[in-house]
Order: sequence, then C-alpha cells, then structure tokens
Amino acid sequence: MTVTSTPRTGVTLRLLDKADKEIVKLDRAVLGAFYKFQHDFRRNPDAGGFHLKPLEGHDRLWSARVNREWRALMIRLGGDDWLLVSVKHRGHVHKNLDRFNYGINHITGAIEYVDLQVVEESLLRRGLAPDAAPAPVPPPSAPEPVGSQPPEEPLFGAYTDRQLADLGVTEPLIPIVRKLTTDDELLGLAEYAPRHTGEVLLRLRDGVTYEEVMEQVTAPVAVAEPERNLDADDWQAAVDRSQTVVITDDESLQSILEEGDFGRWKIFLHPTQEKLVRRRYSGPARIGGGPGTGKTIVALHRVCHLVGRLLPGHTRPVLLTTFNRNLAADLRARLLALGGPEVLARVDIAHVDQLATRIVSEADPGNAKRRIDDASALREWRELLVETGETRWNAEFLSDEWNQVILGQAVTSRSDYFTTRRAGRGHSVTRAERAGIWQLAERFAQRLETKGLETHRQVAERAARLEMSRKARIDRRTEEHEERGGLPNLHVEAGSGAWLRYRYRHIVVDEAQDLSAAHWKMLRAMVPSEPDDIFLVGDTHQRIYDNQVTLGSLGVHIRGRSSRLTLSYRTTREILRDAIRVLGGADYDDLDGEADTLAGYRSVLHGTEPSFRGARSWDEEMDLVVEQLRAWHDVPRESTAICVPTNDMVTQIADRLVRSGITPSEITQDGPRGDQGVHIGTMYRFKGLEYRCLIIAGAAEGLVPRASVDDWERTDPSRHRRELHRARSLLFVAATRARDALAITWHGEPSRFLLPLLSAR
Repeated sequence: MTVTSTPRTGVTLRLLDKADKEIVKLDRAVLGAFYKFQHDFRRNPDAGGFHLKPLEGHDRLWSARVNREWRALMIRLGGDDWLLVSVKHRGHVHKNLDRFNYGINHITGAIEYVDLQVVEESLLRRGLAPDAAPAPVPPPSAPEPVGSQPPEEPLFGAYTDRQLADLGVTEPLIPIVRKLTTDDELLGLAEYAPRHTGEVLLRLRDGVTYEEVMEQVTAPVAVAEPERNLDADDWQAAVDRSQTVVITDDESLQSILEEGDFGRWKIFLHPTQEKLVRRRYSGPARIGGGPGTGKTIVALHRVCHLVGRLLPGHTRPVLLTTFNRNLAADLRARLLALGGPEVLARVDIAHVDQLATRIVSEADPGNAKRRIDDASALREWRELLVETGETRWNAEFLSDEWNQVILGQAVTSRSDYFTTRRAGRGHSVTRAERAGIWQLAERFAQRLETKGLETHRQVAERAARLEMSRKARIDRRTEEHEERGGLPNLHVEAGSGAWLRYRYRHIVVDEAQDLSAAHWKMLRAMVPSEPDDIFLVGDTHQRIYDNQVTLGSLGVHIRGRSSRLTLSYRTTREILRDAIRVLGGADYDDLDGEADTLAGYRSVLHGTEPSFRGARSWDEEMDLVVEQLRAWHDVPRESTAICVPTNDMVTQIADRLVRSGITPSEITQDGPRGDQGVHIGTMYRFKGLEYRCLIIAGAAEGLVPRASVDDWERTDPSRHRRELHRARSLLFVAATRARDALAITWHGEPSRFLLPLLSAR
C-alpha cells in the first residue's frame, strides 16, 4: 500500500458531545499530543504515522495513533468526514471489541456512541454487577433468613423494553437499565450514556409520567413522523441531527476543552435549548428554569440568532439587557466569546438602569441631580414624617408604596392612583387613605427635588413615561402614513430633525425576575409589537429584589409562549437537593400571575454532600472558614468563594484571611477586584456567578433572615411573607453558585431556613 504525504482538501473532523469531557481529563502531556494529532489529521489523515485502520469486526469505527500509548477512536461518516468519539489507551482499544456500540437512534435520528464496558465499570464502582442474575426470591412458605434484606426493586420495572425504546433510550443499554436498583447506579449510567438516554431515565425516576416524558423530553427532539423510517446507513443525514461540532482550527477546540461549561455551551446546546433559540415567536416569549439550566446561554445564542437574520448594516437593532452593571459586563464578555466582534457590533448591551439614565439624559441633558439608593430614600421618608407629624403610616410602608405602586407602575396622577391595582401589597387602603398617601408622595418628590436628589426608581419611571410618549408619537405617525396611502409627510419628518422610529427591533432580557414594572413599561415601548420582539429568561425562585410584576398587565403578553428548562448542568444533585429544601415549599409566580414550580428540576452531576458546621461566636466561625479553605488546598483560590450576609462581615472575613496567609478578592458591583485569591462578597453580589467550591458563612438566625424581618409579622403580614421569600431566594441563589462542593457555617443558632436540611441529616 502506498502512503501519500500530500495534504488533502475537504477533510472534516467532528467532535461528538461528551467526547470532550473524556478528552479534557487526559494528562497534560497526552492532551498536548491530542492537540497535535487533530491538527495534523485535519491536514492529511493518510499520513503514515497515524496507523489509521478500522477496528476488527467494525466497518465504521476506526483507530488512529495519537502517540505511542494513546489512540483516537473515530466513526467514518463517509469519505473524509470523521466523527471523533473517544481517546483511549492502546491497551483498552483492541479488547472485547463488541463493547463499542454506535448507531443512529431510531427516535431522535441522532448518532449515538457508547462504550458498554465503561458503563458497566461505572456501575460496578457503585455496587451493581451487570452480569449478575437477580437474587432468587424464596418461596412464600420458606422462613426469611435472619438479618436478610428483601431484594431491591428495579427502578424501571414498570416499563417495557418497547416503551423505553420508544422514549429514545439507547437500545443496547436497555438490558443494563433493567438491572438498576439505586439512584447511585442510575447516575453512574447517566454519566456515560448518550445525553438523551440519561435525561429520559432521570425524568422517569423523578416521578414524571411516561406520557409527560414523551411530551416534554422525547417529542421536542424526535424526528418528524414523515421521516420516521430512517435510513440506518445515512450517516451524513444523521450527523445534522446530532450534537457534534466541526473542528475548524486549534483555537475552536481549545475553547471547547478549556473554557469549562461555557466553552461547551458555545457548541453543544441541548436540542431543547436549540429549538428555543431558533423558534419564531408570534410575540414576547419567556424561558424559565432553575439555576444552571442554561437560561443565560440560551439568551446569548438567541441574540446571535437574531443578529444572523439582520440585513447588513452598522446599527444596533438588538438590545441585550439585565438588571445590574456586573451582569451586563459579564454578558458582553460572553457574547464576544460566542459570536465575535461581528455580532457584538450589532447589539446594544446595557443594564436597565443605565438604559433608563440614557433616555432621561437625552430629554434633560443638564440634569445634575445626585442619585441615592433605597436606604437613603427611606431615611428621607422618615425625616419627612417627623417634620409633618404624620403617624398613620410608617416610613417603610410609604417607601414601598411609592417604589412598587406609584413609581413601579408609572402612576402619574392622583386619579390614576385611585384606580391602580396594588397586587401583593397586602395592606388594603380606602379611597380617602389613597388621597392622603398621594399627598405625602407629592411632598416627598418635592423634597427630593429641592435637595437635588433622585432615586434609580424615579429615573426608571421617568424613562418609561418618555418612551411611552415616544411610542405614541410613532403610532400616530404610522396611522397618518397609512391614511395617506403609504406616503411619508416630509415636512413632519424634517421638522423632527430625525426619522422617528423604534429604538430596537428585538430585545433580549436576562434575569427578568428582578426588573420592575417601570423597567418593563420602558422596554415594551422601545420595540414594536411584532414577532420575536421580546425574549426574556428568568427564574422567580431567584428573585432577590422586591419587584412583583404581572407582565400581561404591562403589555408584555407571554401566555402560550412560555417554556421551562429543567436540567441543571452546573450543580450536583446533592447540592441541588439541599438548595431546593431552603425554599421550603413557598409559592412562586411565573411573572404573569400564575404559579411557577421547580418540579422536574434535576441534575445529572454527582458529588459530595454539603457540609454544615456551627460555632459559638463569629470569631470561631471565621476559624472554621479558614479551616475549610485549607481543606480545599488542591482547588485554585480563584475557584473558591465565601458568601456572607453583610458588608461588615466581608471586611472582617477578608482581614482574617490575610492574617491566615490567604489572599482575598472582594466582589464589587463591577466584579472581583483581582484575578487571584478567594472571592468574598455579600449574597447579592453572587448573582450570575459560579465556583467550584463555595462557603456560605454567617447563615445564622438573625442574619438569614435579618432579625428586623419579623417586625413585619404583626403590622404587615404581606410584607413579612415577601421579605421571607426574598431571604429564602437569596440563600437559594447563594447555594446554587457552588458547582462541586458547598459548606455552610453559622454561629449561635442556625438560620430557620437550614432546619429542614439539618433534620434530614
């Protein structure tokens, strides 16, 4: 056989989903050899050094030499189109060749590969011997041996082989699935099985009915009925239905292997996520889901998809927004990594308060007012009540009424306030009382005006009114335009100094649950009511600000266009289980007046149990924190973090770390202050972040929730419930920032939210 060394054109090397997870675990030297192998293979697969050949008994599975000890396994799709499925030590390649199973799934139409021996070894580590026969059941009359345990029931004994296959479970795995009896064994199988198989089995195990799994998991990725008679040999058609990526250069592969979950998500979107990204919606659409389910990734891919449909130009008709500066900066960096500068050039990225400030500044460029936060505004309310001698209402109630009802719903007149809905406020007020509240609100606004002060909520409310007025002018122009038969009024347009049009064609919102009603009114007015106008992602279980909204009442109608992601890719099942217990069965909404739930929310990741430790004092607790950090000595410091309830505790724990020889890095509103060191911040700062190992310190009663929350239980039960909701959500958000390990500490009494977790131990 003659071997040519002339480079060939048209060689395609693809990577199958999950193969990257195996490759990234290789020793650094072997990984370096793999990088060189894939680079050289793409240039010329016929080079003699690869020893490229099919495995004995396999017509499509080939082996190629990575280095002297390691081999790449690839499926030959046809011609010079190769799919890399695994990298194995040469001693494991040519033994028991029947264990390599690959084919086209008859339900999803996707290419699947599984090493049955690897699956079985995983199960053996978890206590299941796949070849073992079920334990014999003694006859009814025989006495049960002393100390014996009844045989465990198979997890999937209620389903036939045909039913599992119809759900898309990989058929060669079904005999192994039949023998699973524990959740630990199921996780062992899910780790190495094709992703769809793992998801189906986990949903069934979570108690979801067969019909619901068919509808929610299988149907969205199943091949359409007219195509159901798949050609088992049409691998080129199957690859288009599979989670694969073409390796175009060394940098693209390095991104997948070395950027963690985000690197994978840039490429390997779940089919359900992919459909949500590419779907055409007749109006606003919402994607919900728990932490780590990829909502932000879906939003970023959606932005890229929308930009890809734009005509060439230099404008920024797509807005990507979220609720704070830190998250907006993170979205910008991720979008640049995902879509490159070409996509970034067509997208306006700004957090909602920045956007509102921009709108108000356009209308009033000379505004020199000083911005104050909610705490400062509350102090102004208290001073006003002292000066006026008002005793019917306390400052907290009036501040909330002003923020959530008057500013939150952009109420501009006394008569409008009389008819405004006060959903969620709890404390009902009469018409006469509303008149008194409105009078106080006017005096408060005048007080701020006199002092040259304004709040972010005031700016948001003014921006909403300005944009709604702008929208009204656009709509009037459109009506006049249609009345004239499509001819523009050049005098009007020229007189305006610009062609009046909507600011954006598409708006994508991340962390939607934390936007206020005024923010939504502003956004609704910025984009025409057309297909694909607003795409929002969020989870009300993670709402950390007191912004209760009903989107439908604000013109953002998502009914019939709401979907939910349920599979967490970040947090282990053990951490997820305890985080959900923190929520305590409280009720949460879906941003549109209906109940939301985390039913079916689960993870395929497996790890250690969270740890819980109490101390007698804060000083002793800080010692526990230092001790835990030292136990994680093999984890890079920047991959670990400490989350605490207050700013004072941030300062104190940072000082303790410095004295212990550990570098701290405080998380500010702009992100961590440095690239190195353990990240430290309050719970509010951790939204949108993730770490391999996380400590939640100060999780004590009186701090989580703060002691003042219970003051509302008698005077304002509705607010008391809302504040407890927020405190639970804040702890839930903090706990789900941990990827591999979570430690929770407290001093004195543990938080009431931890009691269900501690009792479960």
